[in-house]
Amino acid sequence: MSQDPGAAGAPPTDPAPTPARSLAPDLARGFMLLFIALVNAQFFLVGPDPVGSFGDQAVAVLQLTLVNARAIPLFAFLFGYGAVQIMRRVRAGGGGWIHVRRLLRRRGWVMLAIGAAHGVLLLPVDIVGAYGLALLLFVGLTRARDAVLLWTAGLLAAGSVTLNTTLTVLLAGAGGETSIAAPSLAEAGFLAASAERFREWLLYTPVTMLTVAMPMIALGIWAAHRRILEEPAAHRTLLVRAAVLGLGVAAAAGLPNALVYAELMPAGSAWTEALLGLLHDAVGWFGGLGWAALFALLAVRWEGRRGATGSDVPYGPVVRAVAAVGQRSLTCYLAQSVVFTLVFAPYGAGLGTSLGFAGAASVAVATWLATVVLAEALRRSGRRGPAEAVLRRLTYAGSAHTPSPSS
Repeated sequence: MSQDPGAAGAPPTDPAPTPARSLAPDLARGFMLLFIALVNAQFFLVGPDPVGSFGDQAVAVLQLTLVNARAIPLFAFLFGYGAVQIMRRVRAGGGGWIHVRRLLRRRGWVMLAIGAAHGVLLLPVDIVGAYGLALLLFVGLTRARDAVLLWTAGLLAAGSVTLNTTLTVLLAGAGGETSIAAPSLAEAGFLAASAERFREWLLYTPVTMLTVAMPMIALGIWAAHRRILEEPAAHRTLLVRAAVLGLGVAAAAGLPNALVYAELMPAGSAWTEALLGLLHDAVGWFGGLGWAALFALLAVRWEGRRGATGSDVPYGPVVRAVAAVGQRSLTCYLAQSVVFTLVFAPYGAGLGTSLGFAGAASVAVATWLATVVLAEALRRSGRRGPAEAVLRRLTYAGSAHTPSPSS
């Protein structure tokens, strides 16, 4: 890896923005929406036996090993990375830190409002509000030194593991459930469910921000200072190691819990089952980093093909469509929740009580594919996603540092 100005501990000086939009961040966000869909569709399942068939067991093993507790860390990493990209564009337009801080905090308030609406109306385990809250409270991290970013990530991760371990031990010792329930899922009426979701959202948002998202947001900021996803070819060795180690650790540590959940391996005592679940969640950060690295490596390969074929044929239609999803990730994320509410909720089709893992995964994949079609149609028409348009308009209203339309 080439030496950069930030190697001594300070964020490197931002070079001039690259003229073309990098594929890796958009590609990672696009595939990340598939993972989010799988996780959220499963969240809606409230039936007595979601792993009642061999198909359910197979999907549960794959999903719990590679996706669950790995998707949100991946999203958080990309969010932190994106915050630095915004800062870089503001500075390229002549703005200083005061303009960056004002803009990011305004974006945080808008995201918190969107997250609240999403959480109350559709899904209490909302991540948009958690990331908005992170911007409001930790905006200073976007210009922090390496040591601050890495210590922040490490200390928050250690605190999260300590807290989860303590709660797991207490709950397992008391013979209680080891996960927090979402009573709103079982509410038969929309208004009653919305009231319950509001209370759940108030709890989940700060907890998700501190115990799940913030370690990866800090690492995403660190990576963005080095343009690791924007210049993946220059960091190939680091990315290969991160992909192999991250996904390897996540899979190895998550597999026992997945086999127990899928009823393919005896659970043993309640303590054993609880600790396997704890281990599965604790290595989720490794999985998120591994997926981010893998998508960056794929981007290197596809961008190389673009260079060989000419810029008039970038990437191919499938890759281009997935990247379009990444560019419209907020719209696609919200659209997923609308579909899942209509399909799974008791006041919708009510399939959350009868479908298992395989059925929920089928709905998730079909929904994601529909968003791919939607995002590609918007790209071809030269339009942003509607949610991105609202977020941009409210964030940059009155700002003298609005980025170019292609940003």
